[in-house]
Amino acid sequence: MARPLRRVLFGLALLPLAYYVLCVAGLVYLRFLPPLATGVQVQRSIERLVQGERPLLNRRWRSIDDISPHLPRAVVAAEDSRFYQHRGFDWEELRRAREQAEARGEPIRGASTLTQQLIKNLYFTTHRNPVRKAYEWALTPPTELILGKDRILELYVNVVEFGPGIYGAEAAARHHYDIRAADLSRHQAASLAAILPAPLHRTPQAMGWYTNIIQERMSRMGW
Repeated sequence: MARPLRRVLFGLALLPLAYYVLCVAGLVYLRFLPPLATGVQVQRSIERLVQGERPLLNRRWRSIDDISPHLPRAVVAAEDSRFYQHRGFDWEELRRAREQAEARGEPIRGASTLTQQLIKNLYFTTHRNPVRKAYEWALTPPTELILGKDRILELYVNVVEFGPGIYGAEAAARHHYDIRAADLSRHQAASLAAILPAPLHRTPQAMGWYTNIIQERMSRMGW
């Protein structure tokens, strides 16, 4: 094999490692500063451009101290109830998801922790594929180590999608309730958390049944 071709192949083989190192470096940046953009935001903008529509990007960064405490609590209750007990991997939830998948004869779905969901939002897209999942798992330990639980949650509630073009707590509170994120009630926060599994198709007002479930979980968790 010619030397130039070997160099090209070697360089291509290093690309996944280089991207991993870049992501870890990004975590150091995100420990102190908000993201300039996220993978999901870029994905949604490209999708709208392909459809001949103008990209939507409604986002307003807020410190966790400027967000109602009900919202991060509701998000934890809805998306990752053992968030403060695990180190990025919820082995109990993974076991349960695997058993349910085997019983239905389907691929395993769900069981992603908030840490892994944040990684997906920051660096990847919503499209499912084995490569993304491998990166999520590989990046989970450094994310937990570099950011810590409180910063992970602060980043998550600021970047997660709450509707078409609506990202983060402040934009969601103003769009859905015409109030500041700091003023969200317990019920409103739970309603916003209820749309997270399908933010492009759900509205807080239509999720009363799930909102009640989330509030019950919050009560059991002492919130």
